[in-house]
Amino acid sequence: MGDWNLAQTTSRTPPDRKVHFLWRFFSSVKLTIALLIILAITSIAGTLIPQQQEALKFARELSPWVFRLFAALDLFDMYHAFWFRILLGALTVNLLVCSIDRFPTAWGRFRAQPSPEREQPFENLPEEQAFLVEGNPGDLPGRIEALLRSRYKRVHAAKDETRSSWHAEKGRYAHFGVYLVHLSVFLILVGGLIGSFLGFQGFVNIVEGETIDEIAVRNRMETMPLGFEVRCDRFLVEFYESGAPKEYRSDLTFLVDGEVAAERAIRVNHPTEFEGVTFYQSSYGSTPGRRVHLHLMRAGDPPATTPVDAEIQGPAVELPGKEGVFRVLDANPNMMGVMGPAVLIGVKPHDGDEMQFWVFQNVGAVQERFPGIFGHNPRLNPAAFEPYTFVLTQLESRYYTGLQVNRDPGVPLVWAGCFMMVAGFIVTFFMSHRHIWVRLDRIENGANRVRIAGRSSKNPVGLERELERLTGDLNRLLNDRND
Repeated sequence: MGDWNLAQTTSRTPPDRKVHFLWRFFSSVKLTIALLIILAITSIAGTLIPQQQEALKFARELSPWVFRLFAALDLFDMYHAFWFRILLGALTVNLLVCSIDRFPTAWGRFRAQPSPEREQPFENLPEEQAFLVEGNPGDLPGRIEALLRSRYKRVHAAKDETRSSWHAEKGRYAHFGVYLVHLSVFLILVGGLIGSFLGFQGFVNIVEGETIDEIAVRNRMETMPLGFEVRCDRFLVEFYESGAPKEYRSDLTFLVDGEVAAERAIRVNHPTEFEGVTFYQSSYGSTPGRRVHLHLMRAGDPPATTPVDAEIQGPAVELPGKEGVFRVLDANPNMMGVMGPAVLIGVKPHDGDEMQFWVFQNVGAVQERFPGIFGHNPRLNPAAFEPYTFVLTQLESRYYTGLQVNRDPGVPLVWAGCFMMVAGFIVTFFMSHRHIWVRLDRIENGANRVRIAGRSSKNPVGLERELERLTGDLNRLLNDRND
């Protein structure tokens, strides 16, 4: 298998380097095996233990001391943990040092030039790899050399009065296939480390029609500017008959210095990229819109009901009876998660202090669930400002899109490493360095004997077939023309 198995390759480290502890430590194949086993175990653990957001439900089921242990070891975000980065860095250094340590051996085999006159390849040569050429030899050496040069790039000859010898070879670069694989793994590891240190993972919610220029970074409790702006022009969602979401899509506009730079639509599993930052459709939800529809019921003789539209945190609206003004201070699409839509009203009479109270849309359902809640708590009484009773008829809502935002500058290196790894495997497993020796000897009675031998770094069956084919071609070429 050539250089593929590092354990089978003899180290050629210079004596002064061998005495260096760190060099010997990182050039150890045992270290490689140990690191690979540890990384395999941790990767399995990272697959079994939910990571990041998915870890919340899992963490609640753990006992307190187990949770503290997992949190201390960063097992809920293992692939960004400091110790995992150290393992990757150690494997990277180990791979680099092993390659440097063993490269001189491969380089020596690559540069070696066997003599055409070597005797060892022809020892115990099978009979089918030799044949006789009768008659005047004439231009036999020239014809042999022409055939060899048509099939092999490197052909060296040695001739004297009674013998002509040739050495040909191909596939010299097969010695470097394993180093191509090493380099590919090195690029993948370096790309992973670059992404881990210089990349980020974040998220952001953008309400329809609004623009953001920063995101929340996961696990850092901080925001980070993007360097450009993102506007959600429209959010669309389709539902199945059961009410489950079928597909949702966000139409985004990217702005640089206030100017539109790109317009993109993203869907689940169809992300988009802008200036090296990738945006994934992750979630969606609704948030209160800008307008509220109310009915103001005024007690009297006769009673009166006045429909009023108001903006949340907008300008003050005068009461129908001119007693003062009111404003919609806040809105909640589902108060306390069970009470439905509600708005906070602030009434400022011409004489007196401002009073604030919540108005619910589903008054009957709230009274049924919490009997007497409005009478016992003035802050929840829609008739707190006499003689009016505020009725919420509609709270406009807008969708917001939840986006996962990632940047990984190491991705190009990882992709380059993947392609290089495929090329390295092809060179390593499907190419071999083959040496071919051909010898032409003049013997008695004016005849000539041709012998063909070979050696290969791997695939002996392929070498045997090549020698058989070359022997047959030379036999036909020399004997046919000699006839």
